[in-house]
Amino acid sequence: MLRITALMENTPSENKALINEHGLSLLVENGRSRLLFDCGSGNHFMYNAHKLGISLDGLDAVVISHSHYDHAAGFRDFTEAGWKAPALYVGKGFFEKKYARENVRYTDLSAGWDETFALSNGFPVMQIEGKKEILPGITVYQGFPRKHKEETIPERFVKETSSGFVADDFSDEIALSIKTERGLVVIVGCSHPGIMNMIDEIRCSSGEEIYAVFGGTHLVEADDKRISSSLEGLRRAGAQVIGMCHCSGLHAEEMARSELGGLASGLSVGDTAIIG
Repeated sequence: MLRITALMENTPSENKALINEHGLSLLVENGRSRLLFDCGSGNHFMYNAHKLGISLDGLDAVVISHSHYDHAAGFRDFTEAGWKAPALYVGKGFFEKKYARENVRYTDLSAGWDETFALSNGFPVMQIEGKKEILPGITVYQGFPRKHKEETIPERFVKETSSGFVADDFSDEIALSIKTERGLVVIVGCSHPGIMNMIDEIRCSSGEEIYAVFGGTHLVEADDKRISSSLEGLRRAGAQVIGMCHCSGLHAEEMARSELGGLASGLSVGDTAIIG
């Protein structure tokens, strides 16, 4: 049985003891392995875990989808609180500084820590390039061909390289798949490379059917045409459960419920998706 628990997400659930804020952190458990996917923006995901009676001991890995603060900054709090895991998995290029640019103003969106910080606190850092099975039945993917031209990245997102500031292509972003008896369950952080680009590549690379998709699809700024196209793409890929949350946007989530009906299953803070 696969359990995906939202330790942090933008929206509140019926459990009003929990803190919700802009960010994402998911605890993934499949009976053999336990891993943390993203760490939110601070320590509140750990507060929520405590309120839910969930221990963060015994993790087999920490996976961070990309280095924007709302997914990665909480790793510093997690580490400084003394929690451990055998390895930290990120995509190649994770440690490049990321910004939102408006004219001459640059807002730092980065994690707030570097590889030295992770290593000095006992976390071996594995920078994934391509595809890697990190635990039995659990695979990380990096590098998503941009086949769907409508899946564009807002121009304000830039990164700082040795050559200066360049458009951020989010080539560092990674996604996770978990094998289940029903098919692959895919977990995404923000889907900056495009949710259809990511799903198509995972489906092609794995050669397996996709049963469910959970996470942020970054459709918050998309128009209705692109949202509908993305929903149809997910349905065409075979997904029978589509759990849009975080940066998907409330409008996209409402469209998912309207267009997909029972296929749509969002996640709010404290919610657990259970797949038998």
